[in-house]
Amino acid sequence: MKSDIQNRGDIEQMVDSFYAQVRVDPLLGGIFNGVIRDRWPEHLEKMYRFWETVLLDKRTYQGSPFLPHAHMPVGEEHFNRWVQLFNETVDGLFEGPKAEEAKWRAGRMAMMFWSKIKFHREHGSQPLM
Repeated sequence: MKSDIQNRGDIEQMVDSFYAQVRVDPLLGGIFNGVIRDRWPEHLEKMYRFWETVLLDKRTYQGSPFLPHAHMPVGEEHFNRWVQLFNETVDGLFEGPKAEEAKWRAGRMAMMFWSKIKFHREHGSQPLM
């Protein structure tokens, strides 16, 4: 039986496993590797803090997660694939209320990011946050 997401080590395992898949994914890999380049350790650390804040209420992340994504060359299919990989990663490693919350939050975040990106593209506006 798998355990639930409980601590920073679990967050790191989830994030590392997920982004290992993203980096080689035919749809997402080129985009993420092109944007992040050689800054993967920095990006992963930021993602640890983000998910630790979201799931474990640790308040280690500060920032605006949308802005770095606002001008990426992505469409709805990229967000759908991102959510699919995220859910597969979580399901492969964990089970329990926090694991379900992680998947729910990731899905909501992807939906919100895509909605905002689409809005700004359609209206020719620049996101503020």
